[in-house]
Amino acid sequence: MLRAKVVGRKYTVELSAEEREQLLTMLSKGKHSARELLRARILLKADESDGGDGCSDTAIAAALETSTDTVARTRQRLVEGGIEAALKHHHAAASARARVFDGAAEAKLIALTRSPPPEGRARWTLRLLEQKVVELNIVARASDNTIGRTLKKTGSSRI
Repeated sequence: MLRAKVVGRKYTVELSAEEREQLLTMLSKGKHSARELLRARILLKADESDGGDGCSDTAIAAALETSTDTVARTRQRLVEGGIEAALKHHHAAASARARVFDGAAEAKLIALTRSPPPEGRARWTLRLLEQKVVELNIVARASDNTIGRTLKKTGSSRI
């Protein structure tokens, strides 16, 4: 059973023999993401029980070529959520940026690329499209890079 506690601002990690064996098995099999393997190594080096190294965050960071913040966050996740929370990566839903082009706006952008280019131009450029989508109120604002990615994603990058 995992024994972990908060001492001051430092999260102390004490792994049981079974948990230690689970992490060692995980490292030997190689069937996990690099991030999970790094976190397993961090936990093994941070383990202050009888079989552990009990290294400091700076020593762990130097040995594993990562940041001390990564080591501290891994310790904290272990204490607050258990071994699975410490190993797995969880995306924060609030961190995702809202899409500039939804389905309807994408359709209007594609229709615009299929229309004749402006007078005096042989074809549409990303910068011309950037100006035109704002002018036509398709979107409030968009960069030429965003337009290029959207067209590439929809398979309409015939500009």
